[in-house]
Amino acid sequence: MSSAASPVLIEVEKVYKRFPLPEGKGEFTVLSQIDLQVRAGEVLALLGRSGSGKSTLLRIMAGLIPPSQGRVLSNGQPLRGPNPDVAMVFQSFALLPWLTVQENVELGLQAQGIPREIRRQKALKAIDLVGLDGFESAYPKELSGGMKQRVGFARAFVLEPKVLFMDEPFSALDVLTAENLRGEIDELWNAQAFPSQSILIVTHNIEEAVFLADRVVILGSNPGRIRGEVRIDLPRPHERTDPRFKSLVDYIYEIMTNPEIAVTGEVALPALAGDKATSPYALPLPHARVGGISGLLELIVEWPQGRAEIADLAERLQLAVDDLLPILDAAVLLGFAEVASGVVQLTEIGQDFANTTILRSKDLFRQQLLARVPVFRSILQTLEEKGSRSMRADFFLDLWDEHFPHAEAERQFATAIDWGRYAELFEYDASEERLYLPEPSESSTAQKPVGLNSRSE
Repeated sequence: MSSAASPVLIEVEKVYKRFPLPEGKGEFTVLSQIDLQVRAGEVLALLGRSGSGKSTLLRIMAGLIPPSQGRVLSNGQPLRGPNPDVAMVFQSFALLPWLTVQENVELGLQAQGIPREIRRQKALKAIDLVGLDGFESAYPKELSGGMKQRVGFARAFVLEPKVLFMDEPFSALDVLTAENLRGEIDELWNAQAFPSQSILIVTHNIEEAVFLADRVVILGSNPGRIRGEVRIDLPRPHERTDPRFKSLVDYIYEIMTNPEIAVTGEVALPALAGDKATSPYALPLPHARVGGISGLLELIVEWPQGRAEIADLAERLQLAVDDLLPILDAAVLLGFAEVASGVVQLTEIGQDFANTTILRSKDLFRQQLLARVPVFRSILQTLEEKGSRSMRADFFLDLWDEHFPHAEAERQFATAIDWGRYAELFEYDASEERLYLPEPSESSTAQKPVGLNSRSE
């Protein structure tokens, strides 16, 4: 249905979005130089890791928040305020519990001043379209999660928007319910019975994007930027058994696991220059727990040659890309694995880590942290330079705050504490909010050198 000659419904031109850092420490850029078009007759998917600004971009296009720079055109006109050409389905159901299904569906029409009888007719039609006929007088507490989300779709359908925005609409549902609803949405679109001219879906699920979309736009992170797009050149409906479907999924996995790889011939943007790149606190740690890293490596080592296709791994673990990729990133960062062409391969030290004892795994983890993750060398140097061999957590949080919003700085700190504790590099007293160097003990691990002063450079 998609065509380059189709009318442009929404256009994003050179959009940036920045948010201020706390205490006037500058700005955090969430989106950088976004150019995007949504055309009639297409399903467009925005795919990216957490932190790539997918939902922020969606809200800018909906007119819920303004861009810091650039502009959005809707129906050819600059957008100033809420976009009248769109309706949105959120991942949370957001139903008013004191209203019936029909009353919830009529809300948007009521806000537009539509007469009661016309509201009723439109609402009943939308309710029938999503398969909730007979539940018009039910209240949200009587509905399952899948039925509540159907009400959310009906509430959007009744407005007959030019573009339907969907922000991870199936992520709050169980696997079977999500698959059923996803299939029904696809059937409506393929039957040309869908009540909007275009769909824009934000997702972190690669298979979902390939199944539903005609175009998949892939966003990079830190800041969010468009790396390129992949056209889903499959006849509708997109059959998962088609070999081309699997090849597209594998290709996108390869792109998502290699941040600098070019997408469909477009050159990836270079890393941003500046003084922040010189600080170890500016280099983000993947948010993966040590247990998750260890578990993944122990699973991969059982595959032939310690090698697995990432798409097969995700399917076996039933993990969404946002959950799997940080663990893979951490394994690669630590030198335990390598990722290329959609395949993860354990390194020699990664296989050793997966097969060894707990004590030796701690040794290997500590070794790799100090060799490959500069922020841990910085933390240890700070602790070693203190006479008390300790430092308040606020000191390190302030360093992360220079480069990230405060909530993300706290997540970076929490990840560093998890990794550092496992490696026995330092201890953390949560009640005092203070980091300590461990006291020497008779254990072999505690006697090992832990800091810069005892390592050759």
